[in-house]
Amino acid sequence: MKKLAPAVAEHVLIEVLFVVLPNTLLLDLAGPAEAFRLANQQSVASGRAAPFKLRFVGPQGSSSTSVGLTLAALEPLPTVLGQRTWVVLLGQPSGAESPLLQPLPRAWSQTRLWLSRCVAPRLNSVANASNEPDLKLLTVCAGALLAADAGLIGTRQCTTHHQMLAELQRLAPAARVLANRVFVIDGPLASSAGITAGIDLALHLISGECGAALAALVAQVMVVYARRGAGDPALSPLLAGRQHLHAAVHRVQDAVSAQPANPWGLADMAAVGCVTSRHLARLFVEHAGCTPRAYVANIRVALAEQLLTQGQAASSAIEAAGINGPRQWRRLRAQRRATPASSPAA
Repeated sequence: MKKLAPAVAEHVLIEVLFVVLPNTLLLDLAGPAEAFRLANQQSVASGRAAPFKLRFVGPQGSSSTSVGLTLAALEPLPTVLGQRTWVVLLGQPSGAESPLLQPLPRAWSQTRLWLSRCVAPRLNSVANASNEPDLKLLTVCAGALLAADAGLIGTRQCTTHHQMLAELQRLAPAARVLANRVFVIDGPLASSAGITAGIDLALHLISGECGAALAALVAQVMVVYARRGAGDPALSPLLAGRQHLHAAVHRVQDAVSAQPANPWGLADMAAVGCVTSRHLARLFVEHAGCTPRAYVANIRVALAEQLLTQGQAASSAIEAAGINGPRQWRRLRAQRRATPASSPAA
């Protein structure tokens, strides 16, 4: 009897719902949306499916923004959420214009009701309490206030713009509101501080979904640093040393990350960067905070560790990473543990 081929798992798009209210801070919307768009672009360029579907929804069909530009053709707030959905709540201007310092506008009340009816049940469900929740709530800047007003934060850790921390704590008294954080992630809730921190949060989530190398490419295209929150884990080696704008060093880092098992000598890397070997060595120390050789070693160790966590045997993992046997593997790991993280020169 002919053996049937195993079924191929269907790719499930992540629907990213940007909830647009009147007077939304435009950069809160445009920054993360552009990061997700570029993640789709880079993913398709690498031969993979686009991971994100961007949707723009709101309680009304058009809304003015903080800069006076009107956004039209907004979808209605959906009554049913997709299999994998990230709901993004955006900030509004603080100070006298804040919606919480005046009678609540109808759009805010409508959205609060929608959040409590359609988002809260999934957000707090047992199935969504796993390591990879199928529904996530993202807040940018003062978007956390709307989440708190709708009762979605509970006892979780969260943050917001520094001017609104006290208001957030008032609206979510059981929550642990953290100051001086770029972003905070607690289960399905991912909250970020003011405006551009939404880009940092998007890059972090892209890294978790698509890999650190792709997130680094997105950050490079956007010409932003791939930053992290103070309470987050250390940067992956695929992101470490990427907080710079030097094109030659980025070209070499991209090539090494794409093919870490290649026999990367200094001359090979210099050819990729279109500079001399001596100049590349200086550029790496200045901009990446390490030598080219150390960078290659860190990438190889990171790849081997990743393969080991995925269940590969040690011999095949270190071979795939370009490491020359168990002895070199032990030596490289020991060197990385013993070397303190360095920062590129300002």
